[in-house]
Amino acid sequence: MRILLADDSRTSRKYLSRTLESWGYEVVQCADGREAYDALRADDAPGMAILDWIMPEMDGIDVCRRIRAEEAEEQHTFIYLLSARTSDEDVLAGLEAGADDYLTKPANLVQLRVRLRNGARVVQMHQQLHEARESLRTQAMRDPLTEVWNRRAFDEIAEAQLNRCRRSEAPMAVLMVDLDHFKRVNDEHGHATGDLVLKEACTRMSGGLRRGDELARYGGEEFVVLLPNCNGPGARLVAERVRQRIARGGIDIGETVLPVTASIGIAWLREEESVESLIDRADKALYRAKESGRNRTAMAEPCAPRRTTKTRLVAVGAEARVAEHRKLVNSR
Repeated sequence: MRILLADDSRTSRKYLSRTLESWGYEVVQCADGREAYDALRADDAPGMAILDWIMPEMDGIDVCRRIRAEEAEEQHTFIYLLSARTSDEDVLAGLEAGADDYLTKPANLVQLRVRLRNGARVVQMHQQLHEARESLRTQAMRDPLTEVWNRRAFDEIAEAQLNRCRRSEAPMAVLMVDLDHFKRVNDEHGHATGDLVLKEACTRMSGGLRRGDELARYGGEEFVVLLPNCNGPGARLVAERVRQRIARGGIDIGETVLPVTASIGIAWLREEESVESLIDRADKALYRAKESGRNRTAMAEPCAPRRTTKTRLVAVGAEARVAEHRKLVNSR
């Protein structure tokens, strides 16, 4: 367990650090409050901290308050406030600032060891709780059969990626993938075989994607792939690679090798387009691929250009002139 020790007294810091290390702790030493604050905000911050109350730059109370105010919900640093002040008012002030425990100087080593052990137990339980929550969250966002993202997760991922692409002006594309004649597989070979086909198809699709691409089951035998930093030609290359991998060699279902193919629709992000519009255009391209004979890819039609205020005014002016002309003709 790592523990941060912040004390402006070099002697006190050295003595307490040696004691903590003899008890098996990895100690991060800080000589003032600012240094301690920066260390506790780092990604690899220790799970516990002992802060001296009186320090230069920033005292222990201020460090504690600021860390508590900025801590994310899934984070919690177990903080001990160390001080020579022993009045009830001082203890209450330290705890109200967000400290988990209060230690008086000079520290009673027996009490300190017991309290550190209790703090370490709290930190470990918090970490286990966070891991359990993340595990449940991941399970809720995964398709239970194929273990790829589900539709809800994809929507969240796509929206976040869209915002990143907007900020960096990077391209983005999506693929809509549908297994051809999948209903026939279920009808002729049973749903258990259909499940095997879906899982194997996902494995093959994943093998054809780039690092950072996201695959999700969108519903039934339909899948969607998010391609960050990918333009139209690049998306076509990925789509063809995915299509060929799915169709390669058929899928072994015991004594039979079942031929499986897929049709794919491709769309890439246009200016100010939403995720819904992007997916809709890819879906329409998918249906064109199926109508063209299946086992092929099709590019989406470009979305209609957005009409600016200037173009709308021009259009309104043109409509007014046409109406005026018609009125003149009818009056003759």
